[in-house]
Amino acid sequence: MTALAAQAFAERGWRVLQHDLLGCGDSAGDFGDASWAAWLDDVDRACAWLEQDDDAPTVIWSLRAGSLLAADWMKKAGRALPWLAWHPVSNGKQHLQQFLRLKGVSEMLAEADAKATMSALRQALAERQVVEVAGYAIAPELVDGLESSVLDIAPGHAAPICMLELVGQPEPECSPALRLLVDRLRKQGGTVEARALQGPAFWQTQEIETSPTLIEASCEVLEGWRRAH
Repeated sequence: MTALAAQAFAERGWRVLQHDLLGCGDSAGDFGDASWAAWLDDVDRACAWLEQDDDAPTVIWSLRAGSLLAADWMKKAGRALPWLAWHPVSNGKQHLQQFLRLKGVSEMLAEADAKATMSALRQALAERQVVEVAGYAIAPELVDGLESSVLDIAPGHAAPICMLELVGQPEPECSPALRLLVDRLRKQGGTVEARALQGPAFWQTQEIETSPTLIEASCEVLEGWRRAH
């Protein structure tokens, strides 16, 4: 989906960089080497590369927990960029807890004690050990950053924000969680739009799923921002 969207954006004249963070995809290192600070540095370098010799508006584009990273990076870098967020995660601690439960569910299906598994995971992280969940080795340095991350914006963030959420029902409505997030960001001074679209949760399926509607809506948002620029 991200590759298809990047191609669609490029065909409409955008210079697009879809980059792999440290330990992800084709980037150097293993996932167990990743840390939140290293990922923030990756975003910093990616943005610097994208902006060289180019006077077009810079837009940050994120998916799921990448929205936490994007928000943290903009606050730390003192940047307020137009932001297209796909199905954003708003709380890193909750997201990590859901991810760690994958280990507990796996152990439960194997007739082990899921609660004991969760307790052991938390103990290992507290002792600064790398833990394995769903085939991923997760270092404490990554856990620390994710757990402390909350999707917020800095005061004075004047650039527009659009959050697009995929839902399964034929007449899609934004989830209560997204509505709460939008309300909070608006109270912080943000210009935030949110839209629900019908489509599959492509990031969590075994088979490859696509959502042309999400890409089309994203292109419309980007075109509106370009005209305003």
